[in-house]
Amino acid sequence: MDGKIELIFMPVTDVDRAKEFYERIGFNADHDQVPFEGLRFVQMTPPGSACSIAFGDGLEIDLEPGRQNTIQVVVPDADEALAHLRSVGVEASGVDDQAWGRFVTFDDPDGNSWTLQQLPVAL
Repeated sequence: MDGKIELIFMPVTDVDRAKEFYERIGFNADHDQVPFEGLRFVQMTPPGSACSIAFGDGLEIDLEPGRQNTIQVVVPDADEALAHLRSVGVEASGVDDQAWGRFVTFDDPDGNSWTLQQLPVAL
């Protein structure tokens, strides 16, 4: 059976603030729909990714805002990713060099943590 992970739900407290943050760091707003009163669904995708995040109002996400800390995004250049985040006003850790890659971490406005990984050069 083939399968693709294409959507991960992100718990947030303020949908507009989250959408603005993710647009600021370069995510594309794929959907922002209110199909009926009490339900708002926002889907955003990082450039080049086949997997999106979703958040909104009225969604049953069984995770408190600030508790999502398991998403890792592979980037071609950790230094460039760090420079981009800082250029748009996002506080991000410096590059952490490890044998298994180079890492940058940052939090969204709710405290959900993201890890960016530059893969090590294959020998």
